[in-house]
Amino acid sequence: MGWFKRKNQGIFTESKDKKDIPKGLWDKCPKCKKLTPKEEHKMNYWVCSNCDYHARINSKQYFSILFDNQKYKEINQNLTALDPLLFKDTKSYTDRLKKAKETTNFKEAISTAYGKINNKYIAIASMNFEFIGGSISSAVGEKICRLIQVAIKKKMPLLIISKSGGARMMEAAFSLMQLAKTSGHLSLLSQAKIPYISLLTDPTFGGATASFSMLGDINIAEPNALIGFAGPRVIKETIGKDLPDGFQKSEFLLEKGFLDFIVHRKELKNKISNFINFIYY
Repeated sequence: MGWFKRKNQGIFTESKDKKDIPKGLWDKCPKCKKLTPKEEHKMNYWVCSNCDYHARINSKQYFSILFDNQKYKEINQNLTALDPLLFKDTKSYTDRLKKAKETTNFKEAISTAYGKINNKYIAIASMNFEFIGGSISSAVGEKICRLIQVAIKKKMPLLIISKSGGARMMEAAFSLMQLAKTSGHLSLLSQAKIPYISLLTDPTFGGATASFSMLGDINIAEPNALIGFAGPRVIKETIGKDLPDGFQKSEFLLEKGFLDFIVHRKELKNKISNFINFIYY
């Protein structure tokens, strides 16, 4: 097969002649590495068509999936964290907040809104993991509580979509106070006999798991979501033993009774709609 043997070694193409693939047109699956056109990935609810991996998405993307005709009213969008402790590590907390706002186009690690799902009103809070790891600040707790107040006033079911690393260390006890604060407001929602659905997505850890994320009338999760309090590596180092396969995955938690069911993102809207119609509307 001498025809294919290269005669001239060191052949290269001038940079000006190279045909680069335009950036921003493809999404690469973190699990199977398949490339998918961005528009196709969006049409598939940001789920890999090859391995069914559910990509991490933000509040705007969840709102576009859930609300009818992508119409909703966002509330308290200008509510953002302050720096009560003047915290500084390698850089100041104020600078970290500024950078997070610039790089994510969000003002906080959670967005709150209300609108209709299959023509029935619902209030939704959705966390933004790209904003300082979806960590719980004083503003995050306040936005959840204000949304609960709106849900009670307007008699709407509540959905919280969790995706969080837990408490925001830069706010110390101010952050930890939000666990009790949000839990207390959820008890008011329960007293008003208004249902609360908690959707846990990848990853949900720390203070979120220790409070509002596990307090739903039903607790549901996306497939293969990592959910827990401490991370698996921390637990393994602490107990000095290997962990079971799939430990802290949503399927493992379902088997152990921590979740009511697991829902594929494609079915999410109809599952939530069916539930609130069955028990409330």
